[in-house]
Amino acid sequence: MQKIVSLCKRRGFVFQSSEIYGGLKSAYDYGPMGVELKRNIIHEWWRAMVHSREDIVGLDASIMMHPEVWRASGHLASFSDPLVDCKVCGERFRADKAPRAEPGSEAIITLSDKGKAKLALEKVAKTIGVELAREGKTLRGAHASDRGYVCSNCGSPFLSEERQFNMMFRTNLGPVDPIGRAVEEVMALIERSPAASPETAAELKTLLARAVTDSAVYLRPETAQAMFVNFMNIVQSNQMSVPFGIAQTGKSFRNEITVEHFIFRSCEFEQMEMEYFVPPGEGPKWMEYWKSERVRWWKAIGLRPENLRLRAHEPDELAHYSDGCYDVEYKFPWGWDELEGIASRTDYDLTAHTKGSGKKLSYFDPEATDPETGKKGWRYVPHVVEPAAGATRGMLAVLCDAFDDSEPSEEGKPQRIVLRLRPRIAPIKCAVLPLVKKDGMPEAGRKIVEEFLAAGINSSYDEQHAIGKRYARHDEVGTPYCLTVDGQTKEDGTVTIRDRDTRAQQRIPVKAALEVVIEALRKG
Repeated sequence: MQKIVSLCKRRGFVFQSSEIYGGLKSAYDYGPMGVELKRNIIHEWWRAMVHSREDIVGLDASIMMHPEVWRASGHLASFSDPLVDCKVCGERFRADKAPRAEPGSEAIITLSDKGKAKLALEKVAKTIGVELAREGKTLRGAHASDRGYVCSNCGSPFLSEERQFNMMFRTNLGPVDPIGRAVEEVMALIERSPAASPETAAELKTLLARAVTDSAVYLRPETAQAMFVNFMNIVQSNQMSVPFGIAQTGKSFRNEITVEHFIFRSCEFEQMEMEYFVPPGEGPKWMEYWKSERVRWWKAIGLRPENLRLRAHEPDELAHYSDGCYDVEYKFPWGWDELEGIASRTDYDLTAHTKGSGKKLSYFDPEATDPETGKKGWRYVPHVVEPAAGATRGMLAVLCDAFDDSEPSEEGKPQRIVLRLRPRIAPIKCAVLPLVKKDGMPEAGRKIVEEFLAAGINSSYDEQHAIGKRYARHDEVGTPYCLTVDGQTKEDGTVTIRDRDTRAQQRIPVKAALEVVIEALRKG
């Protein structure tokens, strides 16, 4: 991971957001190479989901929605994680993601150095009343509690009580100052009840909550809900027949307790989600279809089969709306982790929004037989199968899979690093490199770039540094082909085309080089 993170910074894939101010935790900016790679992945998903099918249409919905959407969907009440603080190191983490420990088993506490271990030993004795033994930077003598987990940072079993933490970002809409209104409410309460009491505290909490929530809206934690609330709009405006799908890509926001593994888990991320609406009873059939289809797609964009697997959710893992779910998992450097979820959401969402809005979200099939009446014509609430993938996670998986530094380095030369990206998702498809910056070679090179750009191929002109360094630079950003322009180019219109993966070079006309790149893009 350190090598990949370093490459991302060095070659302009990903930067730490606000870096000159010290950065902002869990916020990243996608540089010239990163934005191209991410957009290409999203484009390939859209091409497979929408442009290659007749039964799926697209949607681009607002990030902010009516707050009642989130109340009806259950997000305001249940979109939360169990938050725990470690009493030894101060780490804050999710209880459901913490390392498991058998109750009563020894819990070895490990600090970063001996000094911190010594302070922790004194802290545990003084504040918790437990005497431990120190061995260098580890503390022994503690035992796991009945909770069955320990601190994710130091391994301590001495933890705070669990409390629920809602992960939605809240903001306010309209010409309202919620802080100013809250101050006014507090001042009015003080005038009415100058003496503090439990009743006063309860009233204060109610007033503050009302002042903040009256104008509150939320940044969406997922793109899915907009597709449910627009169900009837899309059915009626596009004459869609069940089964059909609605696809959407875009940013979502979650105030994650634990952000980790670079861009894998962050507070702002991009999703590629599709809601597929099917008749009641057909969910299992379409679940099997989409499981197979989604794994096939990840392989098609270049992920190796041995690094992909499907994992069924255990009953205690299922979301409140789901009766079945599978994760497409990728073998990241830290182990297997979720790349995409494929969930059976039943009729939960459409039913919830029907109840919340008072508007019927149902479908009438005039040709189907109603199973209750036996008559032709059936009105029902469709069930939903949802393949939901992470675009940013997908980009990280692609980088991990394509990264190759296995070739032995030549004596006196740096280690060769190659991103073996599929041509269609590579940020730059072809680089044009003049051998030297004179004798008409730059002009010839720029003319070739113009031809490639006119053909819709993202190409780059590069004349800085020696030709070997330029080859290495484009290997690192995954450019499939490099065209070298030399003195002969001006004479006969030929260039030397170099293949990134094999490093084989061939002398061919410029037109033939264009055809080679077009054919590579056609194949993927």
